[in-house]
Amino acid sequence: MGNQEDIYDVTIIGGGPAGLYSAFYSGMRDLKTKIIEYQSQLGGKVLLYPEKIIWDIGGLPPTPGQQVLSNLNQQGRTFDPTICLNEQIKELTRREDGVFLLRGSSGETHYSKCIILAVGHGIFKTTKLEIEGADRYEVTNLHYTVQQLDTFKGKNVLISGGGNSAVDWANALEPIASSVKVVHRRDQFGGHESNVRQMKNSSVEVLTPYCVEELHGDAEGTQIERVTLKQLETEERVEQQVDAVIVNHGYKMDLDFLLESPLNFETQEGILTVNEKMETSVPGVLAAGDLVSNDGKLRLIAGAYVDGAKAVNQAKLFIEPEATEQAYVSSHNERFKEKNEELTKKGLLAYAGGSK
Repeated sequence: MGNQEDIYDVTIIGGGPAGLYSAFYSGMRDLKTKIIEYQSQLGGKVLLYPEKIIWDIGGLPPTPGQQVLSNLNQQGRTFDPTICLNEQIKELTRREDGVFLLRGSSGETHYSKCIILAVGHGIFKTTKLEIEGADRYEVTNLHYTVQQLDTFKGKNVLISGGGNSAVDWANALEPIASSVKVVHRRDQFGGHESNVRQMKNSSVEVLTPYCVEELHGDAEGTQIERVTLKQLETEERVEQQVDAVIVNHGYKMDLDFLLESPLNFETQEGILTVNEKMETSVPGVLAAGDLVSNDGKLRLIAGAYVDGAKAVNQAKLFIEPEATEQAYVSSHNERFKEKNEELTKKGLLAYAGGSK
């Protein structure tokens, strides 16, 4: 991870799409780069929907989230940034010489000339089912995300929740599960209107306003066999046989290191204020992705890429005021000359009309 004398040009906090593309572009700008990620792997929120199809990234065909992440990981590592996983930043300060100090949960202090904040809405922690003993089923058939749809093939699935993910999972599982029931505390769902309509017009059974009150295990007590549902208006209880329970009650976000920093960041309702150059109120600290808000903000993965590149350009100028405002595009950038030659030798570069 480096020592006290190991000062980086740019340290990116967050390893999701904004952070990974920032790392790639930082390499294009010949900056010594580090990524610090709280999770055990890179990917950010896309890790929560590996099988969902992403349509809105320019130049990519409809692509599952897992493949998008694989591509992003490979691209983000192009210029060999230092990557620190399982590290949560607990404190962010600045020395008199201008170097930023980032103290991590590991006990290490990271040193950097500039920082790019790419933490989305903060460290997301799944909101667990608040039923005593529920955690014992997490290793069997209580799920907080859907990693592989085939896991639920031919099963009776109960989904608790009413947001985008719950609705999407219901629609994705409806063709392959034996049955799908969705339990939600309110009649209104938070998902996109077209997806909610698709769910309600399918074989998915929607139960509102209900909540999961009890979980009943099998004889060995290792798997959920039945659930008790409570009707919130009449308080009537009903039991349902299940093979799997999926819970999506949202995520708790943690931005304490930022909100409690003595550097006095400007925020509004958990969103960091930046200008059109992705500069925060603290010189030398830039930000990108879902964390930020400014005029014309585009809340797409493609928008996060633009945010990241703009943030890196400002970091470069902060460190080297005489530098060019932007990197040369990759087709004319000397940083890629050797890499292009390697790809050509391996026959991996395809050209219109065939490969050379």
